[in-house]
Amino acid sequence: MSNTKKPIVTDQAPSAIGPYSQAVAANGFIFASGQLGLDPATGEFPSGGVEAQAKQSLENVRALLEAAGSGLDRVVKATMFLKDMNDFAAANAVYGTFFSEPFPARSTIEVARLPKDALVEVEVIALAE
Repeated sequence: MSNTKKPIVTDQAPSAIGPYSQAVAANGFIFASGQLGLDPATGEFPSGGVEAQAKQSLENVRALLEAAGSGLDRVVKATMFLKDMNDFAAANAVYGTFFSEPFPARSTIEVARLPKDALVEVEVIALAE
């Protein structure tokens, strides 16, 4: 097993808004930083509330994984952060359209606030190529 880490960068997902990588490949895994539902072309949230933001968050995750030569089917662990747990059913319905069995392990956490006042953020760990 290699002890190297390689940053994953793509313009198909929003740029990092701080001193971190969009994703990092290391030791056979891809560690994707939390993805807000920002449109990478405009830097804005799509209209449509938590459903639209969840969909864009997961599209951003997909873009990062594809840039690393991986994909959503290789995700082993996902974490979803919600501004309001009352949005769980709506966000979960969108999430379910991106994954199929065997589903990744997942945690969903309500948080006080997300960057840019987002409604949802998703981070994943996936198997590399």
